[in-house]
Amino acid sequence: MLYISNATIYTPETRLDDAALVIRDGIIEQIGSRSQVTVPAGAQKIDAYGKLLVPGLIDLQLNGAFGDDFTANPETLWRVAAQLPRFGITCFLPTLVTCPLDRVDAALAVLQDRPQDFHGAGPLGWHVEGPFLNPQKKGAHNAALMLQPDSRLVPTWSRANGVRLVTLAPELPGALALVEELATRGIVVSMGHTMADVDEANAGYGAGIRYATHLFNAMPPLEHRAPNAPGAVLANRDWVAGLIPDGIHVHPALVKTVWNAKRTRVNLVSDAMAALGMSPGMYRLGNFDCLVTDRDARLTDGTLAGSILSLDQAVRNFIAFTGCTLSDALATVTTTPAQLLNIDHQRGRVAQGMFADLVLLDESLNVQLTIAQGDIVYTAE
Repeated sequence: MLYISNATIYTPETRLDDAALVIRDGIIEQIGSRSQVTVPAGAQKIDAYGKLLVPGLIDLQLNGAFGDDFTANPETLWRVAAQLPRFGITCFLPTLVTCPLDRVDAALAVLQDRPQDFHGAGPLGWHVEGPFLNPQKKGAHNAALMLQPDSRLVPTWSRANGVRLVTLAPELPGALALVEELATRGIVVSMGHTMADVDEANAGYGAGIRYATHLFNAMPPLEHRAPNAPGAVLANRDWVAGLIPDGIHVHPALVKTVWNAKRTRVNLVSDAMAALGMSPGMYRLGNFDCLVTDRDARLTDGTLAGSILSLDQAVRNFIAFTGCTLSDALATVTTTPAQLLNIDHQRGRVAQGMFADLVLLDESLNVQLTIAQGDIVYTAE
């Protein structure tokens, strides 16, 4: 059991001052003011004076970290997941870039083989980004491995088997039928690495697409007479927009524009690659070498190759770029992704009965302590 007191809690919808909560068996059992919460006998006590207690962060697009790339080596999943709580991440979607389909099968097997003694950020399933992408917007993906959409190629892909989100290009022949099929299997389908115009994007939404992978990046530009895929996402309030707020992938002024247009339908992602948490140098993304500086990651031809952004830094950046409140920024990495994945009854909020996925932040919003399902999995030095 854990008893946390003297906290300022962001649920994130509301703020509770001088608050306390009790965690039992990985679940939030009590929450309220200190006078309302009963201290259980034998509970481990944490004094959170001067700290902010917020929901654990959820990253829907993370390609690797700490020197490991999930596409090249899916077996590194659990090693990376154990270290992610230092960024406030308590659960996430490990992401595979375009690769042979048997590599996806291998990754699904790794997901099912959870180590018995694992403590860290829980993988919720795989985000499979490709291979049904448009080669004209390949980004840092290998166009030679891209395929035409066909559900017969992926008979085992389902939420139950560990495929949680699939990014594809809706304008490709056969794509809409695949979207409909994947949606019936419980998979969230996303538009990305696409040349879709506004009508093709809207057709994708009609077939069941509900998410946009890294809005603006690997898409045709937003133009006033040809709004294209980004315009379709911005015009539809229900479409959830993934956004990389590192100040490189999308200009801060446009980040603010997206926030003003979509509010609670913005989802911040890191799109981080193997160099996250590492020094500058050469790292892998799929089967490409990437040159990483202290600012960004790029292929040798200069193409952006994911990011080196951590999700807690994404929150800090988003507040600086948009002027939004802390509650608003937290929602983009807690309640919004939880709702998209249909796990908002378990995760994404600080409330009685929810999983105890929590982060203690200092006044500068730096991670001080992370709790995943009731276990303390990271403590700052």
